[in-house]
Amino acid sequence: MSTNTPDPRLAGLLEGARSLQPRTVALRRQIHRHPEQGLQLPKTQAAILHALDGLPLKVTKGVSTTSVVAVLEGDRPGPTVLLRGDMDGLPLQEDTGLPFASEVDGNMHACGHDTHVAMLASSARLLADRRDALRGKVLFMFQPGEEGYHGARYMIEEGLLDDGVEKAFALHITSKMKSGVVTCRPGPIMASADTFHIHVKGRGGHGAMPHNALDPVPAAAAMVGAIQTMLGRRISVHEPAVVTVAQIKAGTTTNIIPEVATLDGTIRTLSEATRKQVHKELKQLVKHTAAAYGCHAEVSIVPGYPVTVNDDQVGQHVVDLVAQTMGPTWSEPMQDPLMGAEDFSYVLQRVPGALAFLGACPRGIDVDEAPPNHSNRVLFDEAAMEHGVAAYAAFALDALR
Repeated sequence: MSTNTPDPRLAGLLEGARSLQPRTVALRRQIHRHPEQGLQLPKTQAAILHALDGLPLKVTKGVSTTSVVAVLEGDRPGPTVLLRGDMDGLPLQEDTGLPFASEVDGNMHACGHDTHVAMLASSARLLADRRDALRGKVLFMFQPGEEGYHGARYMIEEGLLDDGVEKAFALHITSKMKSGVVTCRPGPIMASADTFHIHVKGRGGHGAMPHNALDPVPAAAAMVGAIQTMLGRRISVHEPAVVTVAQIKAGTTTNIIPEVATLDGTIRTLSEATRKQVHKELKQLVKHTAAAYGCHAEVSIVPGYPVTVNDDQVGQHVVDLVAQTMGPTWSEPMQDPLMGAEDFSYVLQRVPGALAFLGACPRGIDVDEAPPNHSNRVLFDEAAMEHGVAAYAAFALDALR
């Protein structure tokens, strides 16, 4: 569909979302006060079920997780479109000073998943009022365990996509963009995320007599620099890849050469081919660097989320669709992917669709100065949620026209 042929069914969506804003804000704040982590989020699930109560939805609760799947059937048969909102918080102590700040010590909605849930629930209400314009079904996917727990994979294994889903869409809020702006791109939009663990073994001894030992610390230190050289010399400059050594551990005191040193970190890439190559190169580099220092080393790589790849047509169409629905000033093409990761990637491996970002930098704060997602001080402008609700609804209406 071209932006030159506007769909009349999109008219009034933003106004409808605005009328639901008190509900959206109330649900967001309720969930924000009571963040939960991982795959078991009973309080969050209960809040979602209460918010959906009374709507013409077929609601199913997860078995292995506290997920919620709600299906809205249009007045006429047709395909199914999926809309996702993730539910879980992070292990972080909140320092925002908000009147509705987290009441759970060490837990915080620092990535905005509370806003995702609230926007998706309000989009269900908005679309329920427009069932006569839907030719097909809308599947609302409320997903736990996005923050490293593979929640989307659990839902797929339980049959989320078994009845056939033809398109899928998810929003992710960010404090590092102008409030209300939606941005998207075709192709890779977020990276794969794997973790690595390197175990370097030498031979312990006295710190004053290193010639009588095999010190694993210099070998481990050499690996840190060698990894960055490997990226510049073995991986194409046209294939983004990041390897970060985030932890180095060795020793117990100042005069003992330890037997073991360990390094742990993350690998991020934007293609599966580059991902495999980095894994291979890292294992070779560690083996030979350790050998050069007379040590032995082993590498274990734990696969994380795959690359999040937007469908070429859908990714571009989201930009046009938001411009139609809310005006061109609220829609921007996304130039570069992010090296963060998302488990919506599991859905997009199976279904053509897109992940998009919704800006929510608080008014009066410079985007460059705003605390980012995953910060203990991150803030999101709640007014942006109106645009998120409208974007969810517009995607479904457009896909099922």
